[in-house]
Amino acid sequence: MGESVVLELDGTEVPVSHPDKVFFSRRGETKLDLIRYYQAVAGPLLSTLQGRPLLLERYPDGAGGKSFFQKRVPKSAPAWLRTTVVSTPNGTTSDALVAADLAHIAWAVNLGCLGFHVWPYHADTPEVADELRIDLDPSPGVTFAQVVEAARLTGQLLGEHGIEAQVKTSGSRGLHIYAALLPRWNSYEVRAAAVALARELERRHPDLITAKWWKEERGSRVFVDYNQNAPHKTVFGAWCVRPRVGAQVSAPISWDELAAVDPDSLTIATVPGRLAELGDPWADRRPQSIEPLLERSARDMAAGLQDAPWPPVYPKQPNEPPRVAPSRAKRD
Repeated sequence: MGESVVLELDGTEVPVSHPDKVFFSRRGETKLDLIRYYQAVAGPLLSTLQGRPLLLERYPDGAGGKSFFQKRVPKSAPAWLRTTVVSTPNGTTSDALVAADLAHIAWAVNLGCLGFHVWPYHADTPEVADELRIDLDPSPGVTFAQVVEAARLTGQLLGEHGIEAQVKTSGSRGLHIYAALLPRWNSYEVRAAAVALARELERRHPDLITAKWWKEERGSRVFVDYNQNAPHKTVFGAWCVRPRVGAQVSAPISWDELAAVDPDSLTIATVPGRLAELGDPWADRRPQSIEPLLERSARDMAAGLQDAPWPPVYPKQPNEPPRVAPSRAKRD
């Protein structure tokens, strides 16, 4: 294969340099293989990413090599590339890539992007967070079977609140649960809903699930990471390929598949075939209301609970408890 090829994607010519460069060593998939994968899943991929800002996780030498995160699009970017201004919790701004179409995805892959982390809003409406994202994070010692059970219980509780949710593998050890939202709430409100959900899950299933922010308090339980809904937070995108040597995909699955799913088997080699055979498990997503969760949040506050801790990069928030680990607070 030559030094470069030019692909026509969505009416745009995208140069791809070194298309035969191996990105995933387990089976030898190349840069061009990765782009072909995204072509194969383009419909469902763009149904979840299109119009959203992206944080790029770049691995110039392929999975397993050196890496860095890139929020700013380089000045050498082509004129057709769509960007939008995003900000960090401290107010720093940058021009981020927008997932406008498949050409934008391929352009990033050509730079060695092996991970797309997605903002919870569309570039045209940054004031509205239109997804609730529940990240089920296994603490050390937690099995994947326990994460699966936590996901089932999370979906059940959301259903009690009238919220239809979808599930996907994280591409690693966890699971992500999503709900599309009506365009009514900002990230602060969506986070408050996630905090209320996490706390109720912990109340009902204290031996399995925790809402505790501090790692020293979690034990061997599944942590419901509510802070993934904080303003400016990104989550690894659905249908996107993880920077692992096996090219695992953060793959949407059906609830019926949850008990038997093997996340490591969902790769760029298998997911296109699954999609062709089974269709898109998220195809019927519809916007939901989080009012029932916000009402639960209000009841928690009325009962004397404070806000849950925020990540350290955020300014101190109203009604937030002291931002210090319990063991350190005790020593102090």
